[in-house]
Amino acid sequence: MRDADSEHVAHPVDPDAVRIERAVSKFPEVGFVFSKTGTAEMASDPMPPNVSDTFIILRPKNEWPNPIESKESLRRRLEEAVERVPGNNYEWTQPIEMRFNELLAGVRGDVAVKVCGDDFEKMRLSAERIADVLRGIKGAADVKVEQTTGLPVMNIRIDRKAIARYGLRMIDVQNVVAAAVGGQEAGQVFEGDRRFDLVVRLPDSMRRDVDAIRNLPIPIQHEEREVPDVGMSSDAAFGLAATESTEVSFVPLGALAEVDVAESMNQVSRENGKRRIVVRVQRARTDLGTFVTAAQEAVEKVALPPGGWIDWGGEFGESRGCSRATHRSCPGVFLLIFFLLYSTFNSVRFALLVFSGVPLGLSGGIVALWLRDMPFSITARVGFIALSGVAVLNGLVMVSCINQLRAEGVALKDAIERGALLRLRPVLMTALVASLGFVPMALSTGTGAEVQKPLATVVIGGLISSTLLTLVVLPALYRMFAGRSAVNATAPAATQE
Repeated sequence: MRDADSEHVAHPVDPDAVRIERAVSKFPEVGFVFSKTGTAEMASDPMPPNVSDTFIILRPKNEWPNPIESKESLRRRLEEAVERVPGNNYEWTQPIEMRFNELLAGVRGDVAVKVCGDDFEKMRLSAERIADVLRGIKGAADVKVEQTTGLPVMNIRIDRKAIARYGLRMIDVQNVVAAAVGGQEAGQVFEGDRRFDLVVRLPDSMRRDVDAIRNLPIPIQHEEREVPDVGMSSDAAFGLAATESTEVSFVPLGALAEVDVAESMNQVSRENGKRRIVVRVQRARTDLGTFVTAAQEAVEKVALPPGGWIDWGGEFGESRGCSRATHRSCPGVFLLIFFLLYSTFNSVRFALLVFSGVPLGLSGGIVALWLRDMPFSITARVGFIALSGVAVLNGLVMVSCINQLRAEGVALKDAIERGALLRLRPVLMTALVASLGFVPMALSTGTGAEVQKPLATVVIGGLISSTLLTLVVLPALYRMFAGRSAVNATAPAATQE
């Protein structure tokens, strides 16, 4: 199985899963298709029996009729073929992405708008209006409202007056219906040391047939009456009272109850003790933060039922949590870097001088993201943190070498020139090794590229600017701010080749 080349369809109704597989299998690009319905025995992925996961495994691209066709184009053609199979709702995603979204946020989607409240019908109407608004926002590729209705249910409403005319009790009718539809234990079957309950019920074809259920025979209770004592009999001799039983009769269930099939609730989801309906959005290749900002402004205009509110989740919820974590951690990281520099030089002046490489590197990373039209994502922020360490390392190598030359008695100007020349090769090697190592990630196009490319782009762009500015700007800053007496107060603490 090739996970990188698999697409995922969710939510076909079980009887139609085979038709979906047949429709998808007609594409020559598809290797094979298989579906998983309901909950497995291990229950690692609990789902209702009306939900199926259909996995589409693609052939290698060199076996496609058109090898240059993109996977996105193939996916659109698959969507058109699947949409022609009626009676289902579909969602397209990658298997691993779907699992992580479910585990982290509880929903299958990039963005989830959770409508919470008490009145389920009013909540459903509000969710439909929110979905209509989201479909009009640029970047919304697929908008679906969680299916809460449409489940066909057979209703059997017993007429109490009718059963009273026949001398029946409510439980008499209910027991017959329960045995016919749900089944009743009639014994046990033994296989070695294992035993199984033997359950008797109507065939599936009759259980789904409303007319067959209406004609279900309900037995009428036997009426017993005592026989008059005309003379001695063998029964009387033994002290037994003679009785006479009437014949058993039946009445169809349709004469005692109203039987019909109607649509009912499909599921009722709850969160924090309140009912919930989720509007899931699969976004196109757009910035998640920008899309959610536009969506929130549009959704605010939608009226909600009394006591209802909206919560945002999905991948956006996790992204928002990670953003808050990075906002809290970044100042601590920079303070730690400055503290280590101060402990190295025992001078605030030299620590700030080396720390100037951080904004020089950050500027290059920002420009690289702008040139490649990439959003400022979580992985880009991680790249900036990694870039800060490499940029500080280059500055530390340069300043330590200049301080060492000044401690040996070399004049300030000569020490700066010799130090810059001596540390040119180490600085370039440090930058080139890190930059070239990130080039494959920056150019990747397969699964996970949306995570790798921003990080690699930030590091490569930042190292280019940081290296050039470290070799040119840092010596000039040293000349301006080091001062003539700095060497007497500060001794070099580290020398790196």
